[in-house]
Amino acid sequence: MNEKQVHKFVNRYLEATECSILEKSPSHFTVKLSPHADRELTNRPYYWSFVDRVNAEPETMTFLFVTDKNKYDAAEELKKIEVVNTEQDAALNAQDTAANVALGRSLGFIHGSLAAPVRIPREDLFFGARKLEQIFDAAKAKGSFVHLFQEPDKRSNNPFTSTPYTAWLSVNMRVEFACDRKREEIHSYGVSLATGQCVEHFYDRLLTHKLTPRLPANIHITKNGLSFNKALSIVEQMLERKLRSYDYSWAESASARLKEELDRINGYYEPLVKNAIEENKPAIEEQFAQRQSEIRWQYEPRVTASAINCGIFHLEGID
Repeated sequence: MNEKQVHKFVNRYLEATECSILEKSPSHFTVKLSPHADRELTNRPYYWSFVDRVNAEPETMTFLFVTDKNKYDAAEELKKIEVVNTEQDAALNAQDTAANVALGRSLGFIHGSLAAPVRIPREDLFFGARKLEQIFDAAKAKGSFVHLFQEPDKRSNNPFTSTPYTAWLSVNMRVEFACDRKREEIHSYGVSLATGQCVEHFYDRLLTHKLTPRLPANIHITKNGLSFNKALSIVEQMLERKLRSYDYSWAESASARLKEELDRINGYYEPLVKNAIEENKPAIEEQFAQRQSEIRWQYEPRVTASAINCGIFHLEGID
């Protein structure tokens, strides 16, 4: 992720969790966290257990989130130069007034503000940063399931008409082909809970609709004929049929490389084990087994499929 992508993602997270954005630019956010975001990002379990126990009004933390360090630091440096120039101009103007000169001699320089500035914790957010990983984990945990409705293109003039909507279970699957090399694919499926119809590339279909978490007026939901478990099994069967049609020559090559590596390891350790004295033999055998396990994990071909996220989408029509 580059700086713009990180900035866009953080902005969406802050808006979704109803944080108060006090100041922002293309390179930073100054934000007062919402109670929900504070619980997820600040690691203050004792404070929140106290708030929950006594039902007190929570005081959430304020953060400076910097999404483009170079741009933000350059802008801050310019601000400092402008402040110094302004203070120097003010000092020169003050010297033109005899009263200020006299005051300066008797009392010395008096700063215009006696209040100490409040320190706001700064977090630089870049791909790999600990705080950004926390935001990723929070978004993944809370955004793994959604429930949305299609917004009608036009509202009916007749208040007594009702448009049928069908519930679809949408599942985005990640398929990983791994050996000493790795490749991933994302497959999006949608299953009609009314008819059992399964559609590939369902996410692309969702992009053509406006979606809302609120139930629109003048619609009714058709009765589901399938359970969630049955719909999920349909997705699994369809994905399995698709994967069976793939070319797995890469797995045969990986198995051949695995055999070569194991033969090389065996050629090195077997003489060591054979010729080792009795007190050293267990340690060498343990090291031998560990190296074999590491080589198998690195080279052994495997295909794994896992659900990234899912949702229920109510779409217009009976499908």
